[in-house]
Amino acid sequence: MSKTPQRNRILITGASSGLGEGMARAYAARGKSLGLVARRKARLTELAADLCSTAAAVAVERLDVTEIETVPTVFEAIAEELGGLDRVIVNAGLGKGAPIGTGKAHANIETVQTNLVGALAQIEAAMEIFRAQDAGHLVLISSMSAVRGLPKGQAAYSASKAGLAALGQGLQAELAGSPIKVSVILPGYIETDINRGVKTRMKVDTETGVRELVAAIDAEPQRAVVPKWPWIGIDAALRYLPDNVTRRMV
Repeated sequence: MSKTPQRNRILITGASSGLGEGMARAYAARGKSLGLVARRKARLTELAADLCSTAAAVAVERLDVTEIETVPTVFEAIAEELGGLDRVIVNAGLGKGAPIGTGKAHANIETVQTNLVGALAQIEAAMEIFRAQDAGHLVLISSMSAVRGLPKGQAAYSASKAGLAALGQGLQAELAGSPIKVSVILPGYIETDINRGVKTRMKVDTETGVRELVAAIDAEPQRAVVPKWPWIGIDAALRYLPDNVTRRMV
């Protein structure tokens, strides 16, 4: 059995809070070198100060992923500071949304621009670095919302995450057998700012969610749902049951 490569230099986008911050803390505790980017540079600087005692190195840069032309520049700067990149976690995301056609198109468009167009810009930048190295692990943080189109205010978010998952699947087909690996991770309900108001018994606390998320990423699967239970069953139901059943689930 081939051994999973060491991934010691890790870039995480959307690292100033939520799952991004949680992953940064988890990898810092294991002595990894981190590149942390997000819109809130001040928050990243504070986080870096917390992590510097355990992380091998911490590089921070401000990045709004919808400012497409700046994405490759920031990724290249982080890669240069860390001496290359072994893993890029495309995590930056937005959870705005409104029922389509209700006069709030701006919220849906902003969500798609961030979660899909901004993600594609990150993927392009990461893949340029990985192709030049002929190695790397690209991680796309999608969502269980990608499995089946969701109604009302979640429609645009669901579509953006489905598009992200499709980009990952396309790259997996292209790169099969190569030293560049691509993982699509689909989190369920984990306590973060994006779903803090969601009332459900299936939601796990941030610490548990981050622990399972990091474990899934480190296994480098093509596709994984997180947490595994109960979401592996829900994933199968949403993918394979008929519409008249699944529409009651969403």
